[in-house]
Amino acid sequence: MQYRLGPDDRVREVPVPHPSTSFGEELRKRRLEAGRSLTDLSGLVHYSKAQLSKVERGIKTPSRDLARLCDAALGADGALIALSTPTAVDSPAVSAPGRVEEENWMMQLSPDGPNSFGPVGRREVMNAGVASLMTWRSDGSGPASPAAGAGMLEASRSLFTHYRRLGQTVEPGLLLPVLIAQTHTLRELSAQSDSGTRRGLLALGSRYAEYVGWLVQETGDERAALWWTQRAVDLAAAGGDQALAGYALVRRALVTLYREDAEQTIALARRAQSGVLPSRIRGLAAQREAQGHALAGDVGACLRALDRARTLLAHRTDDADGPVIGSMHLPDSVGIVTGWCLVDLGRPREAGEELDRQLTLVGPDALRTQVRYGVRRALAHASAGEIDHACALTEPLLDGVAAVRSATVTTDLRRLVRVLGRYPDHPPVRRLAPRLGTLSRLTTPLEESSS
Repeated sequence: MQYRLGPDDRVREVPVPHPSTSFGEELRKRRLEAGRSLTDLSGLVHYSKAQLSKVERGIKTPSRDLARLCDAALGADGALIALSTPTAVDSPAVSAPGRVEEENWMMQLSPDGPNSFGPVGRREVMNAGVASLMTWRSDGSGPASPAAGAGMLEASRSLFTHYRRLGQTVEPGLLLPVLIAQTHTLRELSAQSDSGTRRGLLALGSRYAEYVGWLVQETGDERAALWWTQRAVDLAAAGGDQALAGYALVRRALVTLYREDAEQTIALARRAQSGVLPSRIRGLAAQREAQGHALAGDVGACLRALDRARTLLAHRTDDADGPVIGSMHLPDSVGIVTGWCLVDLGRPREAGEELDRQLTLVGPDALRTQVRYGVRRALAHASAGEIDHACALTEPLLDGVAAVRSATVTTDLRRLVRVLGRYPDHPPVRRLAPRLGTLSRLTTPLEESSS
């Protein structure tokens, strides 16, 4: 038995195929029960009749995208998706929190551009010898003046908004050094400030750290992304703010989402919907839960989570005194996440229509957002068999893909390449293929970084 939430939000049992049942056997069984021929199913999912026949006979392994499309076409309610899902691996996304006080932060900047960052334990610092390390910090001989702390806080708030806007148009590696340095400065200055200023500095430092975590995830390094997310929680808690721990669960659920681990994504997102958390965090968590249900093929639970998200995100008073948690570039985040979910629910035509509407609302300066959801829109149209249109949507995105170098975008771009690869004789596909191949190798997709 498989357990799902029913329409009344109570857990119900749903019969699923025996674990020994192959995908092909179950696909053929459900196709025949639905009165569909292979030709009929081919027209619905836009895979060739020959390929579907090979899948049914066990000669060819189905892709996850094919499983989603067949599941939706045959009304399997996630059963076919479950048969195509690889065995889940243990996830570090819920590992025990570290303590920011036990670490020094070290960053290396090379003259030719590349840079690196890593936490270093205090014991490692002592073993290395204090004299061998260059440190830029106060000696702690006295408190900072109130004007210094307040001035840094005001300036850093203004800079944070500018950095987030700049992050829409440049690759993460260009921003990470200055963001990490700014986070470190806020943390260090908080130790020398009065209690009121200290709380403000730590709260803002936590937002910087959370944003660093997102940009690091965009590079494809999920382990470092989780480390920075925990640093954000530590800084917020030190300043008396426990709410960011809830948003950290939403961020961790994004990692499991890109691993296609529906169960873990849903579990983490539900933990972040505690009634004591701000409504915006609960709304963002409900959106993530919907994405998890979409991975599992549970249409009803997905739509209910999206409805809950819309209600929660209608309250806009939680973050009035600080930077917005989550994206600041989506006028209707629930609408665009709905389009995202419809792709994973195997409903690409509906997804394309929704993403068409939503992307007209996103400002032209939000390049990363345009590219991220634009590639998924092209994927939706390609999966719906609209190959020429998908290519027309993809071509103007390619310069942006190269500019932002996003691992999350690369994951969907590779899915798009696989879909278009089934149509090698289409002139627009042939024209785009060389550059798509190059761009799909720019970063390590998150679906591979954890393998």
